[in-house]
Amino acid sequence: MKLTRMFRHLLAPHWLARRAFTAVTMRAIEAAVATAEQRHVGELRFVVEAGLPINDLWHDISARERAVDVFSRLRVWDTQHNNGVLIYVQLIDRRVEIVADRGINAKVDQSSWDVICRAMEHAFRAGAYSRGSLEAVESVGKLLAMNFPALPGSDGLSASAHVNELPDRPVLL
Repeated sequence: MKLTRMFRHLLAPHWLARRAFTAVTMRAIEAAVATAEQRHVGELRFVVEAGLPINDLWHDISARERAVDVFSRLRVWDTQHNNGVLIYVQLIDRRVEIVADRGINAKVDQSSWDVICRAMEHAFRAGAYSRGSLEAVESVGKLLAMNFPALPGSDGLSASAHVNELPDRPVLL
């Protein structure tokens, strides 16, 4: 299985991610992230990766492990209130993972994120990359708004005092 997975990743062209996530889709995701962040004090990043690096393949890194690595590399954890969330899409393995910072994990169970991930994977299997992504951003935004609303006094912040600490633009690796 490891060798088959390695070949799938190494033979996948880099443009595969751009075909599934067009410039129009990427702009729509960016706008959805910006809109969602107006309703809560969380910080959301969206990352798409076609194939994994050869070193990760050699060590049989799972999509979850890669998502945690990307969470760290993009410094999603580096927010003032530990309120970063990463939506990570691994196209070749057809896996989606959501990684949340410790401030979010204290209030939102991983099972809630997993429901969103599986819904995205279902949409992606049908070729609905834009719809699946936008619905996921909306769902994450709703969970964050329930637990970390952008209201005066929520988590010591006011809606006007909330600073956008992470870029809203999705990333293609």
